[in-house]
Amino acid sequence: MKFSYVNPTQIHFGQGQIASISHAIPSDKKVLFLYGGGSIKHNGVYDQVVDSLKQHQFVEFAGVEANPTAETLDRAVELVKEQQLDYILAVGGGSVIDGAKYVAAASVYDGEGWDILIGKHQVTDALPIGAILTLPATGSESNMGAVITRAATQDKLAFMAPAVQPKFAVMDPDVMKTLPERQLVNGIVDAWVHTCEQYLTMPVGALVQDGYAQALLSSLKTLGEQYDQRDNDQWRANLMWSANQALNGLIGSGVPQDWATHMIGHELTALYGVDHARSLAIVQPWLLRNQIEAKRAKLEQMGQAVFNLDPSEDLAERTIDAIEHFYQGLGVATQLVEYGSDKEAAINTIIAQLEQHGMVALGEHQAITLEHSREILTAALK
Repeated sequence: MKFSYVNPTQIHFGQGQIASISHAIPSDKKVLFLYGGGSIKHNGVYDQVVDSLKQHQFVEFAGVEANPTAETLDRAVELVKEQQLDYILAVGGGSVIDGAKYVAAASVYDGEGWDILIGKHQVTDALPIGAILTLPATGSESNMGAVITRAATQDKLAFMAPAVQPKFAVMDPDVMKTLPERQLVNGIVDAWVHTCEQYLTMPVGALVQDGYAQALLSSLKTLGEQYDQRDNDQWRANLMWSANQALNGLIGSGVPQDWATHMIGHELTALYGVDHARSLAIVQPWLLRNQIEAKRAKLEQMGQAVFNLDPSEDLAERTIDAIEHFYQGLGVATQLVEYGSDKEAAINTIIAQLEQHGMVALGEHQAITLEHSREILTAALK
């Protein structure tokens, strides 16, 4: 166990905390107020933000997609440069916050923003970012990662840079009151798989990280089982905090990480428009079955610690079944049906995208080859 860890994002958690942005953003900053499709204008969030920014100069940019595209975000970058804005305020879920990270980095770069995603430009500087979280799922509000899509080529790629970590994040569970049920369920699944990607690898004796990951999985499992209580303030607060803790860097410090489910899932989203969280639920059970021997020990640990399963020779197999049943109990499919009529052609397309993006050796052991990915997809496509 050897690592360096810091999380510099200041969290303002709880009801009424949107007002805190009035002093969280320096008053001399010219702010880009970045948001998505306009739902914040119907749930009171927009009015709260505008009221809190009344001492600031700000310009609005709406229309960031659920899977943010470089094409849209490049227009925001142009706006930042034209108006010499110097602070980004992202109001939305992980997609808007990821988009803000792209805008913040691309706005201080003279080249094409997509260079960041293909590794042509290494981000060392960016405009400061603040985030108001409206959809708990990705943890993007207090980490340094972002995933961006280029619609023209159906590429969905990620970048990470300390420079784009938000300076602060407002997390008011009240903003979840008007979220569609599909998005609440997606938040549970997304946070669950984020935790698994850092936990379901191999034993390394990391008692704190393992214990914390198991606590998060148990919390998310309880939230799923108590889904009928989703209108409860406590339920909302627990989901918002669990999703944040799942991907703020702590449970992954000093331990092996996987992320193969995400890499394959990204292609399903880019090619077929599958919700990000639902792409993960489609891929993960089949990936775990494909890699069961490499992951058997941690699957057995999870089965006992999270699902309270009795020890047995098939404990790992039963744990995967329990994960799959957890998704299905939330109404989330664990096989893809949106790929059209030709299964073989769909698999070939996904494999070609994985190869093009360099995803040819995935997982904690870099042992998931394109052939393994093909086997996983063959099982995952119904």
